[in-house]
Amino acid sequence: MTNDNLFSALRAAFPADLTATAVETDDGLHYSWQDLDRATAMMANLLQSLELPAGSRIAVQVEKSVEALMLYLATLRAGYVFLPLNTAYQSAEIEYFIGNAEPAVVVCSGANFGWVSKIAFKAGTGHVFTLNDDRSGSLLDRAATYSDRHTPAQRQTDDLAAILYTSGTTGRSKGAMLTHGNMLSNAQTLKQYWGWKKGDVLIHALPIFHVHGLFVAIHGALINGSKMIWMAKFDPRRAIAFMQQATVFMGVPTLYVRMLAEPTLDKAAVKNMRLFIAGSAPLLVETFTEWQQRTGHTILERYGMSETAMLTSNPYAADRRYANQSERRGGTVGFPLPGVDLRVCDDQGQALPVGEIGAIQVKGPNVFKGYWRMPEKTAEEFTADGFFKTGDVGKVDERGYVTIVGRSKDLIISGGYNVYPAEIEGYINDMKGVAESALVGVPHPDFGEVGVAVVIAKSGAQLQPEAILAALKAQLANFKIPKRCFVVPELPRNTMGKVQKNLLREQYKALFSA
Repeated sequence: MTNDNLFSALRAAFPADLTATAVETDDGLHYSWQDLDRATAMMANLLQSLELPAGSRIAVQVEKSVEALMLYLATLRAGYVFLPLNTAYQSAEIEYFIGNAEPAVVVCSGANFGWVSKIAFKAGTGHVFTLNDDRSGSLLDRAATYSDRHTPAQRQTDDLAAILYTSGTTGRSKGAMLTHGNMLSNAQTLKQYWGWKKGDVLIHALPIFHVHGLFVAIHGALINGSKMIWMAKFDPRRAIAFMQQATVFMGVPTLYVRMLAEPTLDKAAVKNMRLFIAGSAPLLVETFTEWQQRTGHTILERYGMSETAMLTSNPYAADRRYANQSERRGGTVGFPLPGVDLRVCDDQGQALPVGEIGAIQVKGPNVFKGYWRMPEKTAEEFTADGFFKTGDVGKVDERGYVTIVGRSKDLIISGGYNVYPAEIEGYINDMKGVAESALVGVPHPDFGEVGVAVVIAKSGAQLQPEAILAALKAQLANFKIPKRCFVVPELPRNTMGKVQKNLLREQYKALFSA
């Protein structure tokens, strides 16, 4: 009987020489493949000794460390469900997640043990451990007493492996349930699609409570038997220096912007690199172009979600089977990955012609099982023929490239007309002196809703809101023009670099009230 446990597939890809370095940290520590195997066995044995019910959730809110990575792998190995929590979450949020997921085990940093354990025990959690980023904590102390041999728990493709809570910009966060099969299929597809090869080395510079850093990056390296250079915190200058000994880098757009500000970034610094990947937030065409000019490399932008892992990607290399899939195009997220069906539909769910903007729906082996304990919401988000409604708005051009225009909840309906923020933001971002912009809809007594533009100036540039609006009036239909414009020092962002438009809407919602 085959074991569909994701850990078994990752472990099978470890290189023959287990003494080789699997992870090298930015402070000079080396972990071998054998270290990963032994430490995850000890942690898995500890978890299984607790005699937890089948399907138990292991909730984890700790700083990034190799030991935290091992805990994730040990949870899979022991057959439990991993629940990563953003390190920025405070008590009210943690209380909601623990109350909703009812984890059997909670692991937190030692500094937060006092208040986290209080919440956990009150909610009925049986075990709370600590894990710190300096290789200390009660989890490691307890695990050290267990055997370093362990047979991975038997799991099937459809068994639950992880729950990821979505950011919850509209209402309460929802727990997306991902299976062993969802994640393995995606890892195997990306290994081939992105041309992973023997000798590849990944710079891991992302947080590990999110799909991008936890699944795309870690699974990508492990299923290829590739070494990771592990950055506990992103530092642009150090990341560029590490590129002398690496081949692959994954980052959110903010990381690329920060590296472009470093004088050490040039073609010589990246001569060993094979691939730069961007995602989790829109990559400005300006960043895409500037990176190309400075480094000679073209960033590969892709698109995914907590509910689906990766869905589309710009091509790694020209694919002879598809004459039109040859180049990485800025402003697009490429093509649906092999095995993924993607369509663009109108409000009635009818497929739209090429080039028309509508709701993106997807289907594939990577698409999640549903929302944790929300059967009605799950049913609502799937079509009768099994497509998941992503909530993203976009279009597919005549060559098959997918472009994301925005989130459906960000759509502004002004005087009965649809206004897509990404379109207007594109025009503003092209203006001289503009670093970035965000357009949000706010209530208006006459139009129902109108756009408000919030703009950041480039260093040293002086921007006038009236001039920005005047320039837009020369280019766009009147119903698309924002009613107000503000120039601000920065935009509110989440930890993955996405602009938090919900906070901007809240900030400006009373602008036009009577």
